[in-house]
Amino acid sequence: MVMILSIAIVKGYQLQVRNKLIGFNSPIQVTHLDLNNSFENSPIERDTLFENNCKKTEGIKWVQTYTNKAGIIKTSDAFEGILLKGVESDYNWGFIQSHLKAGKVPNLNATTPEILVASNTVKKLKLSIGQAVFIYFVDNPPRVRKLIVSGIFDTGLNELDERYAFCNGSMIRQLNRWPSNFVSGYEIDLTDYSKIEQQAGLVEGMTSLDRGVKTIFQNFPQLFDWLNLLDMNVWIILILMTLVAGINMVTALLILIVERSKMIGMLKAMGARDSQIGQLFLLLSSGILLKGLLVGNILGIGLAMAQQKWGLISLNESAYYLNTVPIALDLNSFIWLNCGAALVCFLFLVIPVRFVSKVDPIKTIRFN
Repeated sequence: MVMILSIAIVKGYQLQVRNKLIGFNSPIQVTHLDLNNSFENSPIERDTLFENNCKKTEGIKWVQTYTNKAGIIKTSDAFEGILLKGVESDYNWGFIQSHLKAGKVPNLNATTPEILVASNTVKKLKLSIGQAVFIYFVDNPPRVRKLIVSGIFDTGLNELDERYAFCNGSMIRQLNRWPSNFVSGYEIDLTDYSKIEQQAGLVEGMTSLDRGVKTIFQNFPQLFDWLNLLDMNVWIILILMTLVAGINMVTALLILIVERSKMIGMLKAMGARDSQIGQLFLLLSSGILLKGLLVGNILGIGLAMAQQKWGLISLNESAYYLNTVPIALDLNSFIWLNCGAALVCFLFLVIPVRFVSKVDPIKTIRFN
């Protein structure tokens, strides 16, 4: 039960946090190839041939552009640094819309530009839907734009939520004084996230030499390293639980042998070999082992499904990026887990079976 829950929770956690990061930033990004490490990318010109090739490539779901501009969002009482992410009419709002807390995504054709901000930013600046905010941009001379808050989102990724706000990409290009066909970069989504590195290689082969391709793993290496470390926790739990189960089975079999020492003596007196008696006790203990596996699977999978459906156990979203304990039910993992646990425990059982040969039939029968 503990093993099943450990695997289901860790796999679920890794999957959901990874999907949040990918949903917010896309698995592959194409930007200008330079040493610029600031939040604002150097511009690249839109490449129709590259976009069409990506759309035709198997495994690529969609390609979209974005434009960044750093600024300061200010109200009468407070101010906050912000990175505006300008998007176009073909932007895929699916992920953001699933995490909308209030309002709607920006209307990119509105007379007064609209902005979508994070709930943490709303709390800090005491904003509300429909409120006008002023964003100041460091320039010579400094410039300011008035935007209307159209909606509030909250993905649970506080560091990213507080950093970004969404608005019209054309406004960002005007502020950057870029032509209409220039953007900060491309975002590319995939149908299979397990092939990110492979698809990134294909995309790199289609880009020009002045452009760099980065995966989500390169953009957030610390977070993914942390997620991978969780696998070590699972292995430690599995090893400890296997040792506990094996020791318990050895103890149970030793008790069976001691309780049935008279029976062992009688069988030996009747001509039974040690190997035959050992097989008998292995069959008895294997029955106990299989019952334990059955009960453990029922409890483990049952509790996992209950958590998956009703979210019985909650989490602090600001610390764990999720508001409930996540669950991922993987049939293959459970099959391998059961086979591995059964095999290891069965090997443990070979140790106490050797004590059968130590039983002296004459002393046992005489004693009884």
